[in-house]
Amino acid sequence: MDRRRGPLGSLLGALGEVQTNDQSAFLPIGAESTRAAELARDFDRGDGVPAIVVFSAARDVDADDLAALSRVAEDLADRSWVGGAVIGPLPGTEDASVAQIIVPIDSGADTGEAVAQLRDVLADDPVPGLQPQVTGPAGFAADLSAAFAGIDTSLLLVALAAVLVILVAVYRSPLLPVVVIVAALLALALSGALVYAAADAGLITLNGQSQGILFILVVGACTDYALLLVARHREELAARSTAAEAVAAALRGVVGPVLASAGTVVLGVLCLLAADLASSRGLGPVVAVGIGAAVLAALTFLPAALLLLGRAAFWPFAPGRARDAARRRPDDVRAGHPAWGAVAASVGRRPRAYWTGTAVLLLAAAALAPQFDATGSSQAEIFRTQVEAVDGQETLTRGFGADSTAVPALVVADADHTDAVIAAAEGLTGVSGAEPVRQPGPPGQEGAPITEDGRVLVEAVLAHPPESAEAVDTVRELRGALAEIDGADAVVGGAAATALDTRDVAKRDFAVVVPLVLAVVFLVLIPLLRSLVAPLLLLAVNVLSFAAVLGVGALVFDRVLGLPSADPVVPLFAFVFLVALGIDYSIFLMSRAREETLVHGHRAGVLRALAVTGGVITSAGVVLAATFAALAVIPLLFLFQLAFLVAFGVLVDTLLVRSLLVPALALELGERTWWPGRAGRGGAGPGLPSDGRERTDRAAVADVR
Repeated sequence: MDRRRGPLGSLLGALGEVQTNDQSAFLPIGAESTRAAELARDFDRGDGVPAIVVFSAARDVDADDLAALSRVAEDLADRSWVGGAVIGPLPGTEDASVAQIIVPIDSGADTGEAVAQLRDVLADDPVPGLQPQVTGPAGFAADLSAAFAGIDTSLLLVALAAVLVILVAVYRSPLLPVVVIVAALLALALSGALVYAAADAGLITLNGQSQGILFILVVGACTDYALLLVARHREELAARSTAAEAVAAALRGVVGPVLASAGTVVLGVLCLLAADLASSRGLGPVVAVGIGAAVLAALTFLPAALLLLGRAAFWPFAPGRARDAARRRPDDVRAGHPAWGAVAASVGRRPRAYWTGTAVLLLAAAALAPQFDATGSSQAEIFRTQVEAVDGQETLTRGFGADSTAVPALVVADADHTDAVIAAAEGLTGVSGAEPVRQPGPPGQEGAPITEDGRVLVEAVLAHPPESAEAVDTVRELRGALAEIDGADAVVGGAAATALDTRDVAKRDFAVVVPLVLAVVFLVLIPLLRSLVAPLLLLAVNVLSFAAVLGVGALVFDRVLGLPSADPVVPLFAFVFLVALGIDYSIFLMSRAREETLVHGHRAGVLRALAVTGGVITSAGVVLAATFAALAVIPLLFLFQLAFLVAFGVLVDTLLVRSLLVPALALELGERTWWPGRAGRGGAGPGLPSDGRERTDRAAVADVR
């Protein structure tokens, strides 16, 4: 059956069909290396994407082995996915126990499928005693696609299992967790269908890492919104006669914070459209669609399910009916929230000690943030598990030396300046040689350089590995030298140039996107909290929290785990998710604080909000941290580092920032927190005398106790 015509869930499984995981999905948009790559495609060299098959043995490769490898090469040349002449076998120059065959994969074929078929052929042990390994650009591309293949199954199953365990512990009910999981799955199916349609139409670019983040955010966000709604519904059930009244009241109470929270995330991630890195720009619309689907499921399907189930949804610990709740004091918050009531009372007694203590702790961690290394890692370092391409590259280096894995810098320049370009390149100490790409010539003779639209392609062999700092510096020097040649109009690409441009563009994106996100979040918070001071307070503490998380990440990645340098986009992604998601919990707290303040006054309102929302927000934070931690099942360094930063950061925001720092600072600022709004100025209630003035500190704390 055509999956495009099936139900929404079938399109979720079909997202892999519209993924783009080749280099173009991660290149800097408009950068010099990207332009060079586009121009280099015009030089048809007929060699496809090289897959290097390296053979190794416990003995030297002899003439009989080479003859057998020649027959293997002839067999491979007849395969439909081979796009040029198969080269080899070539005996090892450094180690006689190694040999290689170069198989060009046709550029029109699916690289992953072609490499899989190549490995199947080699699995039949074509040359006894020789172990084959497929590496090279095609081998690495195939192994990268295989790493992303776990997104549809293992990632989703781990995330849902973690959420289910947490929900069972929170609700102590067998039914509610299932209802929430169903809501999350519906949101996931809807978001998958929308993203599939948009990617299939070419409106957005989807890659493996974007799909993984989409799955995690939809499940985590929908569960968070469900936790907030269900907690409020439980409160209302204890005070109202019917489930319909309770659902309606719960929706009125949470729709504002939920929409503000979702709006913050959606607008925050859409700020990634201002990025110049293709992977960053493509992520924004994908996540925005997912969050929209999560809100829709949480505010439509879930209320309907709660209405149908009534109090039975909470079985066997259903809340008491209205007549039971009427026996309680209306302001006795701690009766329903003993643990968080105690936390609120403690914060209320010593707010200055709490905010100074947590601020000092966060500042100490933030001091390590400048040490966070995000200069990028080599293609062999991006995998966290053993893969054939990496093992094969090590074998290739052993047999043929470090130069065998060298990737040249590609220089596209005006053909009339070929000699000057070559001379400039060879004049650099980091370049071991430079040659134009030539037409095939007679044996022993060089063909003429290939020209396209008056341009020539020069390959400059670098003396250092392409992802190394030395190679990147050489490319920078090469660009400077070529810029001095009048009329050459030279652009430099290749792996080292892409690494250089990615680092530079990532720095530019961070400087542009971060202020945009902060401005968007600030503008969303102003109408929600009817204040200018409270939004500034929330932004300041969340930026401090992000810096602290980055500092801890630098310590853990470098000193504890000994990981390679992070991908240049990791700090930006971590910032966008931590500020947009982390501030959600402060939104839930402060929106409830404003609601309580209008009735009870500022101090009692803040403390009551902390007591009432403490359990649900902590549960939501743990759920989101657990779902992000599930990204670690994908064996890629980038996703592991992002998973750690966001999961740890969400816990910091939940347990420190929202629970201690924000309420303590709000108490320290007093009614100025709501300036220039009117919250906290008047409105008699259980926490205020009739003249609108707050009671004494002890009385306000007692109101929570």
